Amino acid sequence: MPEIAQKQINKWLITITVMLPTIMEIVDTSVANVALPHMQGSLNAGTDEVTWVLTSYLVSNAVILPMTGWLARMFGRKRFLITCIILFTLSSLLCGAAPNLATLIVFRILQGAAGGALIPTSQAILMETFPPKEQGMAMAIFGVGAMFGPIVGPALGGWITDNLNWRWIFYINIPIGIIAVAMATFFI
Repeated sequence: MPEIAQKQINKWLITITVMLPTIMEIVDTSVANVALPHMQGSLNAGTDEVTWVLTSYLVSNAVILPMTGWLARMFGRKRFLITCIILFTLSSLLCGAAPNLATLIVFRILQGAAGGALIPTSQAILMETFPPKEQGMAMAIFGVGAMFGPIVGPALGGWITDNLNWRWIFYINIPIGIIAVAMATFFI
């Protein structure tokens, strides 16, 4: 009986573990929208130029998406997930420290590539964790978590930008990324 209880605990810990980087990635797709005018002023960029902060992230996110399954098979899902979380977190640090717009765009490309693989890899791990009869419930929970990001992102971005600095919309990912790596290491 203790083994069954342990499996129950583990699948919920794994659910929380894969939801953390997923929410971090989804929030990051919308959190920068609000900060664009602040970035524009700080980096001395035009409106057309500063929108590349968003575009570069989304394009690299989309480019990596079709390769995610193959990369996860090549390196192993757990190792690939942890690598993507580390790259996403490191690139978030670099985005926050970017001295100019060109550097910020390069780091956003790296961040988008790492982030693009987080959602499908997290979903695959979640599907492996739950038995077939509970997979619908697992995807519903995942969907609720995924909806959380676009709701919270703009409000969080506005609050951070108004009260701190636009760079903190990237720095906020660092503690979350560290926690996500630790949880993935121990629970997956």
